[in-house]
Amino acid sequence: MSAAFRAARPIPAEAPAAAVRLEGVSRTYGRGAGAVHALRDVDAAFPRGTFTAVMGPSGSGKSTLLQCAAGLDRPTAGTVRLGTADLTRMGETQLAKIRRERVGFVFQAFNLLPSLTVGQNITLPLRLAGRRADRAWLREVVARVGLADRTGHRPAELSGGQQQRVAVARALVTRPDVVFADEPTGALDPDTARDILGLLRTAVADLGQTVIMVTHDPVAAAHTDAAVFLCGGRIAGHLAAPTADEVTRRLSALRGAA
Repeated sequence: MSAAFRAARPIPAEAPAAAVRLEGVSRTYGRGAGAVHALRDVDAAFPRGTFTAVMGPSGSGKSTLLQCAAGLDRPTAGTVRLGTADLTRMGETQLAKIRRERVGFVFQAFNLLPSLTVGQNITLPLRLAGRRADRAWLREVVARVGLADRTGHRPAELSGGQQQRVAVARALVTRPDVVFADEPTGALDPDTARDILGLLRTAVADLGQTVIMVTHDPVAAAHTDAAVFLCGGRIAGHLAAPTADEVTRRLSALRGAA
C-alpha cells in the first residue's frame, strides 16, 4: 500500500508519528435540538511529506476538520496531535505559539497586509515569533514561488496569482510541520490555479513538506497523493492517486447520499 493511501487512514498507536493525527474527533456547535454536528468521531492520520485533499459536499465538515487539525478550533471530543504535541490539551497561548512556529496557512483570501511589501509579508510570521529569517532559505522560497523580482512591491501591485504566491511563500518560510490550505485556488483562474497547485506539489516533492488541502475542485485534488472524503461529519472514503474523473464520481455519489 502506498504512503499516499495511508495518508488518510487511521494508524495504530505503535506506528511512526504522523504529521497530524485525529482520534475520535467530534465537533458540535450549539446545544439541544438546534445543535450542528460538524464532525462525528473522526479518525485520520496524515504522514509527513504527503499532499492530501479533504473533500466532500457542502456542510460535510471538511473545513471544520482542517480548523481542528490546525488548532484554530477545539474539538468537542477526541484528540488532535501535531507530531507528538496534543493540541487538545493546550491553552490559547500555547496554541498561538504552535500556529506561529509549526503551522503554515494558505487561504482562498490571500490575507496579505497591504501596507507591507512582498518581502515583509513573507517574513511576517517570523517577526511575530521573534525569529530572524534564514536568509538562504528565504531566498530559496522566494525563488521557488517566482517572486525574486517582486519583493519590494506591495500587494496592490500584484496579480491575484502573484498574491497567492506570496501567501504560499509566507506559509513555507517558517519551515512548518504542516501547511494547511483552505480552498487556495478558489479565487483564481484555471491557469493560475494550476501554477499554485504546482507550487504546493513541489513543496511536498522537493522540500518534504506536508500539505493538507480542503478543496471542492476535482482538478485540484488530482494534484495530490490522496483524497479523503467526508459526508455528514464522518470519513466517507479514501482515494489514492486521485484523478479528476474519479473524484467527480465520488463526490456525485456523496451528494446523492447526503
